[in-house]
Formats: sequence, structure tokens, C-alpha cells
Amino acid sequence: MSRSFAYLRVSTLGQTTDNQLGEIRSAGFAVAPHRVVAETVSGSVAAFEREGFARLVDRLEAGDVLVVTRLDRLGRNAMDVRATVEALAGRGVRTHCLALGGVDLSSAAGRMTMGVINAVAEFERDLMIERTRAGLDRARGAGKRLGRRPSLSAPARREVTERLAAGASVSELARRHGVSRTTIRRIREALAPANAREEERDADPA
Repeated sequence: MSRSFAYLRVSTLGQTTDNQLGEIRSAGFAVAPHRVVAETVSGSVAAFEREGFARLVDRLEAGDVLVVTRLDRLGRNAMDVRATVEALAGRGVRTHCLALGGVDLSSAAGRMTMGVINAVAEFERDLMIERTRAGLDRARGAGKRLGRRPSLSAPARREVTERLAAGASVSELARRHGVSRTTIRRIREALAPANAREEERDADPA
């Protein structure tokens, strides 16, 4: 006999999963309290990286049914949802989504529905990439500088380079210019190859 499990998710501590569980039971799924898994986690986290969902999967067996109210409870995007549904189907677990009429996502109708959703998601992703590229091209055409602004101006970078060569410490220079020590270390590391080349030239008898 198959067992029904419910996976409920909210993004913040101020939210409750009570409505989700009520929807699942109203749809006719008899889920025992000890088979309800609820967690508070951002929807941007992939399903199998969520602590509660990972524990739930460990409990699922072939023939079980997993119920969610909406697809966004099950994954961070359409591609993640598809991968999650396929992974569960590989274990013999059926996944039902109430927002899609309670359809079994691993069935023929469910796979067709997921195919449409994935196609829309890929179209939106391609459209976003296209718009981003067009925006970058316009910015370049207008002569705008792209990327992060450098932490140090050119004069400040020259000063850091000179003081490093004179033996100043990384911490001292970071405090002086109001930047992280990592920024100063990168400049010091960039100096190392140049210093090595100069030493090689000085040692060359020619």
C-alpha cells in the first residue's frame, strides 16, 4: 500500500505552512502527521540541498506519493523541479502538484506538462540573456565603462606598488587606502613575476 507524504515550504520565519497542508488534505490526500515535512528555506536553494527535503527523501520508498501545493515548493526553477521529479521517479516515487490539478508529474500527462513548463523557462532564460547582451552592447556603444569600479585609483595603485617595493606591510597599506588586505595582496602578487623577471635580467651575463 502506498504512503502519502507532504512537503511544505515557506521562505521566512513569519510565514506558516498551515494553508499548504489544508490544501493538500482538502484535495483528498490523507497524509499522516508524521509524514508531513515542513521547512523554512529560500526558494533559491535547490531541492536536494535543503535539509528537510533531504531527510524526507531518505524516508521515501518505491510506491510512495509526495504531494506539494505548487511547483516552486519543489525546486528553485523549472529545470531543478524536473531534475527533482525525475530523481524521485527513479526511486519509484510519484510526485503530485495541486496547482497543476493534482497531476502525477511522473506520468505521461505530467511529463508533457513539465515539458511545456521547461520550454517556457528556457525561452524566458534565453530572452533574459538576449536583453542583457543588448544592454551591454548599448552601454559599450555609449562609451560606458563596464564591470566593477577599481578599488584603487591609478595614482593610489602606483603609490601602493612603490611602498610595497620599499617594504611596507599589507595591513598598513590597506588601512591607509581604506581597502581590504586582499586588494593589497593582489597587487603584491602581481609584482612578484615582474620582480622575478628583473632578477633574471640582472643575472644574465649577456
